[in-house]
Amino acid sequence: MDRLDNSIRPYAWGSATAIPQLLGVEPTGEPQAEMWMGAHPGAPSRTARGTLVEVIDADPEKELGAASVDRFGPRLPFLLKILAAGAPLSLQVHPDLEQARHGHADEERRGIPVDAPHRNYKDANHKPELICALTEFDGLCGFRDPLQAADLLDGLGVDSLKPYIDLLHAHPAEAALREVLTAILTADPAEMAHTVAEAMAACVRLGEEYAPYADIAHHYPGDPGVIAAMLLNHVRLQPGEALFLGAGIPHAYLSGLGVEIMANSDNVLRCGLTPKHVDVPELLRVVRFEAGDPGVLRPEASPDGEEVYETPIDEFRLSRYVLPEGGAAHDLTRATPQILLCTAGSVRAGEYELTPGRSVFVPAGDKAEVSGSGTLYRATMII
Repeated sequence: MDRLDNSIRPYAWGSATAIPQLLGVEPTGEPQAEMWMGAHPGAPSRTARGTLVEVIDADPEKELGAASVDRFGPRLPFLLKILAAGAPLSLQVHPDLEQARHGHADEERRGIPVDAPHRNYKDANHKPELICALTEFDGLCGFRDPLQAADLLDGLGVDSLKPYIDLLHAHPAEAALREVLTAILTADPAEMAHTVAEAMAACVRLGEEYAPYADIAHHYPGDPGVIAAMLLNHVRLQPGEALFLGAGIPHAYLSGLGVEIMANSDNVLRCGLTPKHVDVPELLRVVRFEAGDPGVLRPEASPDGEEVYETPIDEFRLSRYVLPEGGAAHDLTRATPQILLCTAGSVRAGEYELTPGRSVFVPAGDKAEVSGSGTLYRATMII
């Protein structure tokens, strides 16, 4: 196995303290949003043998296993991250595989540079993801029942929201949600900025249920995404709980520290809470206007101590081991490649001692024995 040296991304929404605190190092004073573990070309992990991209490219079948290469190609199909949200992230959705392939091919055909700010599809892959809380973690996930959203907006007492409230009482629910989101994102910017300012003042005054939206509006004054956010379920995860975010599900992370795993893709369509490009027609084509419970996940324990977060995705599989003091060693050898990440305590993985925030890459089929006292997350895929 290979010890990983991982890059930290300094996105503006990142916490300045959460990742340094996990790693046991001094903060730099700058935001530290995400630590990437994997072989994404944008920030590949480094090993003693070179970057993980270089290691895999040199011998994909040895590192990934023949079955993984046959199924997913000669690349690691997942990206593992530690995510530290100090401010709300953009409200966004991800395409399904067919939409990604079609959208990528279309933009390639039209000659849109891959780094163009208005480019939607950087690659031809989907981007399902799973976020597992390490601390209390706030987020938005999926649409509320339209009548509940109408009540939330009505409670603000803002006259300019009345048309949206009326629309949310229409039937069927999917059509009502589509019409309201469309109206919010296509409203006159000056009028919307005034509405958001009034809504923020009401959220601050009302507190409690409205507190998350007051914070969002504080970070994104005048942004239509503030009103769009109130159409979504607010979720507060406790440590160890997780959310799975499939294609077309609008979501945003608001605050907290978590372990995130996703298919290896950059495809994001934004709905708001961002200065970046919002392609409203394409967004509306991808969003699934289905109201429902966001579905908080808790790990399912197996007899060998592995706690698995079950998802309908084969590109990644996330599980954890909570290793007790003096417990037996665990053999994690697997026919697929793995990344092992310590988040608490001290865990021995092969020849390496892992402390919080430290990780290793285990090639397919390589011996992987772990012991110690702490929490270890295991990222791999399903073949």
